[in-house]
Amino acid sequence: MEATLNKYWLEIFSTLNESQKRWFSAQKSLEMGYGGISYVSKLTAMSRTTITKGIKELKSGKELNNEVRKKGSGRKKITVTNTKIIEELDLIMDQSTAGDPMSALKWTCKSTRNISDELARKGIKVSYRTVYTLLSNKQYTLQGNKKSLGSNNDNPNRDQQFRYINSTVKDFINADQPVISVDTKKKEQVGNFKNNGTTWRKKKNPKKVHDHDFPSLGIGVAIPYGTYDVVENEGFVNVGITADTAEFAVNSIRQWWYSIGLKKYATAKKILICADGGGSNSSRSRTWKFNLQKLADQIGLDITVCHYPPGTSKWNKIEHRMFSFISMNWKGKPLETYQMIINLIGNTTTRKGLKIEAKLDVNRYEKGIKVSDQELATIKLKFHQENPKWNYTIEHL
Repeated sequence: MEATLNKYWLEIFSTLNESQKRWFSAQKSLEMGYGGISYVSKLTAMSRTTITKGIKELKSGKELNNEVRKKGSGRKKITVTNTKIIEELDLIMDQSTAGDPMSALKWTCKSTRNISDELARKGIKVSYRTVYTLLSNKQYTLQGNKKSLGSNNDNPNRDQQFRYINSTVKDFINADQPVISVDTKKKEQVGNFKNNGTTWRKKKNPKKVHDHDFPSLGIGVAIPYGTYDVVENEGFVNVGITADTAEFAVNSIRQWWYSIGLKKYATAKKILICADGGGSNSSRSRTWKFNLQKLADQIGLDITVCHYPPGTSKWNKIEHRMFSFISMNWKGKPLETYQMIINLIGNTTTRKGLKIEAKLDVNRYEKGIKVSDQELATIKLKFHQENPKWNYTIEHL
């Protein structure tokens, strides 16, 4: 009961000005009697001297003056003593000039301390705390960068490609043919390295990791290539240990097919792959198409590929339906071994029923492999009429 009363009392106390707090504390002390001043002082962090002064004012019988200070007392605001400060602050905060082009501030972080130093160079002495107050009053806030500018927003075929992907996906789903979304997740160092994020642990018992991310301190790299079944909400992640190449990407899809896809789509005649336009599954890569031809012949399916336009990889379903949940599942956990990575990926689930299988790929993949014109000619490649550079089908033999 006492704790509850103190809580309500302190809530009222926090709304008062200096004089009112003094009198309020004094009255509370008088009500409590002996020991009241010490109790209230401890409760409010107000000095005993101030509370005693309040008691004297209450007992004096004089009319209480609600003014915190005498009229005209105290220092005048910087904006009154120096009317140019707002104008100079606006010049400094101007995004195009950042103040004098010769000023060091143009090439440093615009922190309140640096802004204070810049104003001092202009003859205006003001503390960084006052700078913070002035910026806040002018509706400035601390903000990070926001990713919103697409690299190819002006591409006239962008929206058209999204519509085409959607219609193609619907056609495959209606025909009970598999639709998969593929991509490579960020390469990870394997070892006792810091992994961003937090996890629950005993107080003052953080997991200790290397203070530098030197590769020599770890055991290698992990390259997760994911294949996500759009309809079944199931995924497969092939974790490579060498390089993210086109051969590795296609082999990851192959592993998905033999591990999961073949069981679910035994009667399938074709497959649709939705992929980004760059990386190991680049729309311009000969090696990607050459290895897809090998896969099509091996599994006996025609393979249709629809690439997302440049700068729109975040629209790829695997990003927000699978990879994001893997990242959340292992946040704050150092990826110390390959087996640990496989286990963390395989145990990633969601309330909507996401299931993921993971496998370690120990094959060696070489970079820089070229596909000759003669080899390119062997690919049974048919470009679609709609945005042919992004949409094509590879027929199996």
